[in-house]
Amino acid sequence: MKSAYHRHFTLPADLHYLNCAFMAPLPIRTEQAGIQGIRRKRNPARSRPQDFFDESQEVRESFCRLIDGEDPDRVAILPSVSYGVAIAARNAGLREGDEVVLTRDQFPGNVYGWRRAASEVGAKVRLIDPPEGVLPGEGRARIWNERILEAMGPRTRVVSLGHVHWTDGSLFQLQAIGARAREVDALLVVDGTQSVGALPFHYPTIRPDAVICATYKWLLGPYSVALGYFGPAFDDGIPLEETWIAREGSRDFGGLVNYRDSYEPGAVRYDVGERSNFILLPMVLQSLKLLLEWTPELVASHTARLSAELLSWARNEGWAVEDDDWRGSHIFGLRLPAEVDHQALGAALESAKVAVSRRGDALRISPHLYNGAEDLMALQDTLDSVLREGRR
Repeated sequence: MKSAYHRHFTLPADLHYLNCAFMAPLPIRTEQAGIQGIRRKRNPARSRPQDFFDESQEVRESFCRLIDGEDPDRVAILPSVSYGVAIAARNAGLREGDEVVLTRDQFPGNVYGWRRAASEVGAKVRLIDPPEGVLPGEGRARIWNERILEAMGPRTRVVSLGHVHWTDGSLFQLQAIGARAREVDALLVVDGTQSVGALPFHYPTIRPDAVICATYKWLLGPYSVALGYFGPAFDDGIPLEETWIAREGSRDFGGLVNYRDSYEPGAVRYDVGERSNFILLPMVLQSLKLLLEWTPELVASHTARLSAELLSWARNEGWAVEDDDWRGSHIFGLRLPAEVDHQALGAALESAKVAVSRRGDALRISPHLYNGAEDLMALQDTLDSVLREGRR
């Protein structure tokens, strides 16, 4: 039986889409908002100056609510996570001898900006490895978290990582990591792309200095938009571009030639130019509203229940998977037994119309509310068939 939430999407009925960590399908209401946005451009005379600001503010308010943030004006509208990371790196105050602590093999959008900023001043990027030879389910994620805490010291200026690891869902204890970062006077920057919207994120508890999320995955939005919540450490920072709309007084279109150096309050200074995208922003807003109706808690509990039987079977059959307390419920990796032929597995999944991803040495599975028990069963049947063939 299809999930009750499947009707909010236009996924093909025979497709078992377990790949939200790759790209989310657009909800119907989000798609309709984008189409309406295109049609608005037919008659520009209907656009008013306040349209450049009101929808942007609604997006800020909705994202702020989603992460339990404290001030919507701390939300910046960005084009990508790498853009937001570049803002953080530019304003982190790195100096010669400082260290930036990152996790090994995290998504490159949260790596290159730090590498450049560190190289320009003689700082060092430290990549913290998971324990070698320790499989998921044997304490791998727990030990990895311990190593991150141990790596932070007097030279640490920044710790930047995801809430879960993007390849296999390994869970990082952000509350403990944030507390340790504050002890050593380091900034905590979180890439929330693979978690915010699918896992509860309580800003006052974690207290990151910045959390940045692309919208096209677990926020169920379009490509080419990201949202960043920047805390007080970035209040007086320098943006990557000097867009006019981020300046005080920019609502007065007749006075735009009265140039002003002062910015709007909060993180608005970091907004990307032409942030008031009349096609993409309405889509982002509708997806955020939908997630606020559903809540991340619902997504997390639904995906946990949905995957329980598959994970029990996988462990019994020798697929290495992280313990429940140390992985995301919405994104997890299965390490393939040695007898599984990778090419045969890929062909079998395609034939069964099961969409998942290979990331590193893990088969990454990432369900959402639109998935039902039949999707996980189709995956399990396919894995079982390939496994039996490999053991002949």
